Amino acid sequence: MTMIRLYFVDDHPLILEGLRSLLSLEKDIELVGETRTGASCLNFLVRGSADVILLDTMLPDISGAALCDIIKKLYPDVMVLGLSYHKDYSGIAGMLDSGASGCLMKNADKQELLRAIHEVHAGQTYLSAELKEILNEEKGHSRLRQLHITKREKEVLWLIANGHTNHEIAEKLFISSDTVDSHRRNLLGKLKARNTAMLIKCAVDHQLLVPGQT
Repeated sequence: MTMIRLYFVDDHPLILEGLRSLLSLEKDIELVGETRTGASCLNFLVRGSADVILLDTMLPDISGAALCDIIKKLYPDVMVLGLSYHKDYSGIAGMLDSGASGCLMKNADKQELLRAIHEVHAGQTYLSAELKEILNEEKGHSRLRQLHITKREKEVLWLIANGHTNHEIAEKLFISSDTVDSHRRNLLGKLKARNTAMLIKCAVDHQLLVPGQT
């Protein structure tokens, strides 16, 4: 049986106590230490070693992402599993960008915690369902921001999707048919669509055709 040497980094005493209580009796996990600061964690790694570090995303002396980045550069074989109290996209994404092998919420139950530790130790990536949803939602918003679809373009897009011709759209929006055609061309270019059918499909994929959102 392979032993997993586990180290905790969290500035909340109750979290540390809870982790010890949950994991101290696991036969394949050895608790090699704990600390409440990033500096102490780095001091430990100078003289000791761990296979997996459970790391809070925010510590009093350093962010979890910054500490993870240092750990992965100095000790690339150490796997880092982030622990987040808040559903904070920037903190979670920062951990992953810094080399963490996964992240889960602090309200996770023992079964999920054990699964995450074992998967990360095995070289896999673990993200709880809640955090996957947060990351996917933010990525979707980022794509929309990158498209820079204007309010008028969204109005034109909505009318196109509802089968209106350029002339009808022009009348409804009190603009010229040439202006509508210009908006249509801009939308085709921004969504990388070759025709109206593809334009509508891309708009659906990017969640641009939600009723009431113009």
